[in-house]
Amino acid sequence: MVTGDDYNTSGVAELLLKTHRVIIFDRPGFGYSDRPRGRMWTARDQAELLHKAFRALGIERPAVVGHSWGAIVALALAERHPADTAGLVLLSGYYFWTLRPDVLLVVPGAIPIVGDMLRYTVSPLFGWLMMPLLKRVLFSPAPVPARFQEEYSPAMALRPSQIRATSIDGALMIPGALGLRASYEALSMPVVIIAGEGDKVVFKRSAARLHAEITGSDLQIVPGAGHMVHHLAARQVAAAVEAVTVASLKRVAADRRPSAEV
Repeated sequence: MVTGDDYNTSGVAELLLKTHRVIIFDRPGFGYSDRPRGRMWTARDQAELLHKAFRALGIERPAVVGHSWGAIVALALAERHPADTAGLVLLSGYYFWTLRPDVLLVVPGAIPIVGDMLRYTVSPLFGWLMMPLLKRVLFSPAPVPARFQEEYSPAMALRPSQIRATSIDGALMIPGALGLRASYEALSMPVVIIAGEGDKVVFKRSAARLHAEITGSDLQIVPGAGHMVHHLAARQVAAAVEAVTVASLKRVAADRRPSAEV
């Protein structure tokens, strides 16, 4: 539903720009990015694309922030390229398989031909009608922030190309979590997991389970926040990025320190 611009709308990017280089990527099919046909674009595929982008831009060992579906991509990136990932800040992610009735609503949009017909006919209209309710669900129990109301573009979200990306991501959500499940306990970089206490999209217990899987991870549950936790706790998210960065630098320094001779 949202694009990378959401990190601007929430204020997270503005806070981090004071002390960090901030690069925001739209995942394939979101914003103005393309999602070429002919491949599934799994979480691992998207992670590989990000890794190539890092190399092309000269980005070395970034702290990676992922929200919702993006959190699965961040985990896939850390799994495939741990040496190139300084640490993770995971927001409101779906990390373990659970029954997801909402997946049934988006799967038709991912079916070839049928999905194309829906995206250019009834899906945008249905999206416009449901948009006020969807916003409330994403932010509940908190109200929808005024800045989000003013700057968020429903027209961008309801383009046929982005509806297609959203539908396919929805269909791949459960397989994505299942495919990464076995790799969680092997992650050794600094990880901060943040979830809204009242998240109605991905319940906070998913974050607690991931915290139990990743040794040394930091779990932060934000009271009064929903799925869009970074809007209510922008400073907390920025502080988490700072903490991950500092912890990673300390680890690198410790690894480079010569061992004492016996």
